[in-house]
Amino acid sequence: MSYGNLETLYRQVIMDHYKNPRNKGLKSGEDYYQVHLKNPTCGDDLTLQIKVKNNYITEVHHDGSGCSISMSAASVMSETIMGLKIEDAKKIIDNYLHMVKGEAYDAEIDMGDAIVYQGVSQFPARFKCATIAWNALDKVLEKHKVPDEK
Repeated sequence: MSYGNLETLYRQVIMDHYKNPRNKGLKSGEDYYQVHLKNPTCGDDLTLQIKVKNNYITEVHHDGSGCSISMSAASVMSETIMGLKIEDAKKIIDNYLHMVKGEAYDAEIDMGDAIVYQGVSQFPARFKCATIAWNALDKVLEKHKVPDEK
C-alpha cells in the first residue's frame, strides 16, 4: 500500500471514530474512576471514566467536545485499552505518546487503531488534540492510584 493510500485509510479511520464514537457517554456510580481535562488553547474538553476489576480495565467511557482529532482519539483510546491489564495500558500510553511526538516507539506493541495518529508528529499544533484522551487515561490511573499488580 502506498503512503498516499495509507494516509487516506488513516483519515477514514479518524473520521469514522469522530462521527461514530465508541464508548461515548458517561455512567453514574461510585465504582468509576474519573478525570476531566480541558485544553484552553483549542477548546478540547474531555471527561474520561474507567472501571477496573482485578487490575483489568473493564469499562471505558468518555464525553466531551472538541476537534475531530481529539474526539476520535478518545474513541480509539477507549477501544484500544478496554479489557487490558493496567500495566499493559500504561505501556500503550507511553508508546502512543512517543509515537505522536515523532520519537522512537515500539512498533511491536499492538496499539490497535491508535497507529493512525502517527502522522500527528508532522503537525505539532495538533499534538495536544491527539493526546488529551491518553493524558486523561494516564491521569485517572495516577490520580486514583488504580492498583497495578505485577
